Amino acid sequence: MRADKQSVTRLLKTARGQIDGILKMIEEDRYCVDISNQLMACEKVISRANRTVLLAHIHGCVEDAMEAGDKGKADEIAALLEKLL
Repeated sequence: MRADKQSVTRLLKTARGQIDGILKMIEEDRYCVDISNQLMACEKVISRANRTVLLAHIHGCVEDAMEAGDKGKADEIAALLEKLL
């Protein structure tokens, strides 16, 4: 993986902490909207981690492959965009 491992790890540990907090909120039968807000916040952190990994992939692996004449990475990126969009 070419992404900054420390940054991605920090984001994922934050998300894990948020999930633990959400589980506790559910156990405590907290207000639905409060739980939903925390779920959305957790999604954003995971999305940032994914974006970090994908950008590093594009700027590293994909650029290297394109320079070497490997056009297959373009299809890989197109498939990823289909999933994201």
